[in-house]
Amino acid sequence: MPVTVTHSTHLSGDLLSVAFGDRRVVADLGLAVAPGHRLGLIGENGAGKSTLLRLLGGDELPGAETQGRIVRPLRTRLLSQELPFAPGDRVDDVIDAAIAEVRAIERELDAAARALADDASDAGVDRSPDVAAERFARALDAAERADVWSVERRRDELLDGLGVGGLGRRRRIDELSGGQRSRFALAALLLSAPEALLLDEPTNHLDDDAAAFLEERLRAWRGPVAFASHDREFLDRVATGLLDLDPGRGGAVALARAGSGASVSAGRDAALAASAGTAFGGSFTDYLAVRADERERWRRQHEQEQSELRRLRLAVAETARTVAHGRAATDNDKFLKHFKREGVEQAVSRRVRNAEVRLGELERTQVARPPAPLAFSGIPAGANALPEESGLLLHLSDVSVRGRLDVPALRVTPGTRLLVTGANGAGKSTLLAVLAGRLEADDGTVHRRRGLRVGLLEQDVRFTDPDASPRAIYARTVGERRAERVPLDGLGLFSPRDLDRPVGRLSVGQQRRLALALVIAAPPHVFLLDEPTNHLSLTLAGELEDALGGFPGAVVVASHDRWLRRRWEGEELELGALGALGAAEASVVIGSSGAPTTQAGRRAPRGPR
Repeated sequence: MPVTVTHSTHLSGDLLSVAFGDRRVVADLGLAVAPGHRLGLIGENGAGKSTLLRLLGGDELPGAETQGRIVRPLRTRLLSQELPFAPGDRVDDVIDAAIAEVRAIERELDAAARALADDASDAGVDRSPDVAAERFARALDAAERADVWSVERRRDELLDGLGVGGLGRRRRIDELSGGQRSRFALAALLLSAPEALLLDEPTNHLDDDAAAFLEERLRAWRGPVAFASHDREFLDRVATGLLDLDPGRGGAVALARAGSGASVSAGRDAALAASAGTAFGGSFTDYLAVRADERERWRRQHEQEQSELRRLRLAVAETARTVAHGRAATDNDKFLKHFKREGVEQAVSRRVRNAEVRLGELERTQVARPPAPLAFSGIPAGANALPEESGLLLHLSDVSVRGRLDVPALRVTPGTRLLVTGANGAGKSTLLAVLAGRLEADDGTVHRRRGLRVGLLEQDVRFTDPDASPRAIYARTVGERRAERVPLDGLGLFSPRDLDRPVGRLSVGQQRRLALALVIAAPPHVFLLDEPTNHLSLTLAGELEDALGGFPGAVVVASHDRWLRRRWEGEELELGALGALGAAEASVVIGSSGAPTTQAGRRAPRGPR
C-alpha cells in the first residue's frame, strides 16, 4: 500500500519501506520523535538516511515504491544536501519566500480577529460567534507556533548567527561560496519557523561559531527534529536519541525468525541491509561502545550457530553407525538379532529424525553473517613520490583573487602537510582552486614544477552522466589498464551491490566516494582536499585521515571539521575574513624552514601522521 500521512504535533513512522526496483533501502522501519526531542540518524553512506528524511518530509522519490504510515506536523520542512536555489535567485527573494508562509499565517490571524469582532456576515460566509471563535483560536495557535511577531528580529539573528548577515541582499546565489549557500539555506529554513525540522547533514560547511549557534537553536526547538549527521560532536550535543540505519544484530535476528537466514545470497544480504534500524537513547559516544559490543555478540552467535550446523549435519550422516555397536557380531548377537533389529532401526530412525528436525530449524533461523564493514584500503601503491630534496612543487607569490583571496606567499614541498582553516567565504576553496590550476589569479604569480600532477577532491561533486555506473565512470576516467591494476572494488569505498548502480541514484556521500577513487587511482604529487569529511561517514573520514598520513606526496586540506582539526599534526594556515563580501587575506609568512605560519605568526607543530 502507498504511504498514508496524518497530522499531529509529533513525528512518527510505522512499517516504512522504500525500494528502488529490486533494491530495498529500508523495510518495515519504525521511529517516533516527540515535540522537543531530536533524533539523530546515523549510518554508512548509502544506508538510506537522506531517503528516509525525504520520505518523512513528503518529498517525491522518483522510481521508488514506498509504503507505511507517517504522522507529522502540518508544517514539516526538510533541509536537503541538494540546495533548492536557482543560480539567478537573489538573497532578498529567497528571504521573502522563506517568510511568505509566516506572513500568510499573520494575515489569517488578522482576518480571524476581524471576523470575531464583527457579528455581521458577508455574503456566503458564516460569521456566527462559535465559528469565528474557533477560527481565531486556530489562527492564534498557528501564529504562536510560527512566532509571527518576531520574524524581523529572528531574520537578523539567524543570518548573523550563521555568518551570512553581511552578504548583501541583492547578491545572486551563484555569487556565494558553497559554504555560504549552505548556511543561507539553513537560515531560510529556520526563518520559516516550521513545526517540525528534517535536516540532512546540517553542519556541513559550518564553522565553530555557526555550529554552536545551530546547536543552541535546535536544543530550544519546541517541535520534533530528525537529522542525519556524520558530525560526532554535533550528535553528542544535540541528539536526544539515535537511529542507526546500518545492519545490526537485531535486524539479523528478526530476519532469521522470519525464515530468511537459510542461505548466503545477494537477496539475503539486501534484505539484511534494509532491515536495519537500531534505536538508542544515549549519546553518540556511548552508542559507539554499545554498537561494538552488539556486533561482537552478533559475530559470536553466528559462529556458534555455524558450529552447531556442522555438528548436526555430521550427526544426520552418521547416526546409524553411531547407534550400531561398531564391532563384529557374536553368537549371542546373532541369536538376538531378530528380536533387536526392529528396536535398533527404530532408535536409529528416531535419532535421525530428531537431528534432521533440529538441523532444518536452525538452517531456517540462523542469523546472517555480519557484513564486513567497508574499510578504506588506503592510497594505492605505485605512486611516483618526489623526494623531499627535490625542492618546491608549488610557489605562490603575491597572489590575489579580487574580493576573495590575498596570499603574500605560500610554498608547497613534497613533504607538506597543511591544514587550511577559516570562516565560510574566507577563501579556502578559492585557494585550493588556484593551487590546482582550476582558477587563475588576478594578480601575482603561481609557479608549478614541470610535470607536476595535482589532484583536487572538490566539495560539490557532479557527474555528467547520471545513468553511468561507478564502475563504468571509473574505467572511463582512469583508463582500462589502470582500472585493472587498481580495481574500484579493491579500494574499500563501495559495497558490491552499488558498483553497477546508476551514479545518479547514489547518495551524495557515495558520489563523493567515487570522486575520491578517481583521484587516488593514480596518486598525484599534490593532493588537495576541500572539506574532505563532508558527506562521508565517520568511519571513512577517520580512515581517510589516517591514510593521508602515509600519502606519498604533499597534502593540503581545507576544513573546519572540529574533530579533524583537533587531530591534525601538520602545519596550519588560517584565512581571515575581511568584510561583508567575504574577501579574505592569508597572512602567510614563510619561516626559515619553509613552513607556513598563521596570521599571528604561530607555527603549527609538525609530526608524522
